Amino acid sequence: MADSPQYPIGTPGIPWSGSEKQAWFAMQAVRRSYAEEVLDSLRDLPSPLRLEQYGALPIDPGRYPLFAVRNRDWDPAKPCALVTGGVHGYETSGVQGALRLLQSCATDYLQRCNLLVAPAVSPWAYETINRWNPAAVDPNRSFRAGSESPEAIALMDWLKTVEGDFLLHIDLHETTDTDNSEFRPALEARDGITQAVWHIPDGFYLVGDSAQPAPGLQQAIIEAVAKVTHIAPADEDGNLLGDPMAQHGVINYPVRQLGLCAGVTNAPFRTTTEVYPDSPRVDPENCIQAQVAAVTAALEFALSQKPEPCQE
Repeated sequence: MADSPQYPIGTPGIPWSGSEKQAWFAMQAVRRSYAEEVLDSLRDLPSPLRLEQYGALPIDPGRYPLFAVRNRDWDPAKPCALVTGGVHGYETSGVQGALRLLQSCATDYLQRCNLLVAPAVSPWAYETINRWNPAAVDPNRSFRAGSESPEAIALMDWLKTVEGDFLLHIDLHETTDTDNSEFRPALEARDGITQAVWHIPDGFYLVGDSAQPAPGLQQAIIEAVAKVTHIAPADEDGNLLGDPMAQHGVINYPVRQLGLCAGVTNAPFRTTTEVYPDSPRVDPENCIQAQVAAVTAALEFALSQKPEPCQE
């Protein structure tokens, strides 16, 4: 653990005002195409699935429509499963893993459940390869009342219209080296706080919900993903990212307290995946396969269980 490098915007120890946030926004540039890499992939879905627009980002509604996919034969009596990707736009395999699921095996589960997939929750951040949205707000700390994230608000409002009970929510993420080189220093500068640089785990891991940890779900996912890619080992203190491991490859966070996307439903089974794309042992395709393996293992496990209702 070490101190974060100094960020080029703002004064150390003083939170940003609107002018610093505008300066940060002015530094951002489009580096890939949401239309080509995401929307084009949604134009030719398997016939049992349909595309549904649930909003648009106010910065440019025409460029950044928000889409999700659901099964056409929606049955409120069936359990519902939610897959989200791209809450942090820079975490590429979360988006591409959700798209691959739709293109490959999503329809295999429709006899047993309703399926909702929101593959790119933060499209501006996807294009600019960013953790934050245009207002320097982290969407994955914004799934709460009074949210300042249009990305989070749109998804939360849309989910309120969904009929049925959620059994599973799996939120697809990555942990990258830029977490230490860019995003933690930016957070330190924005909030005027001290941020430590943590050892980035080399491998896949999960973040469960400390209020509803679901160890069986987590174990099933880890075992399935281990057949595709390597699982992150604990550090010398038995931790991942400074937190104690709850089980092999798993740490738990209070997801609702933190405003994480994984807490957006009352699903008794919920988790966040974390792929490490900067490992020399993986490539982009392997990272996508790991995300798909995680989702399919989560679906198989959840659909085989009779869970107790969520106590929250």
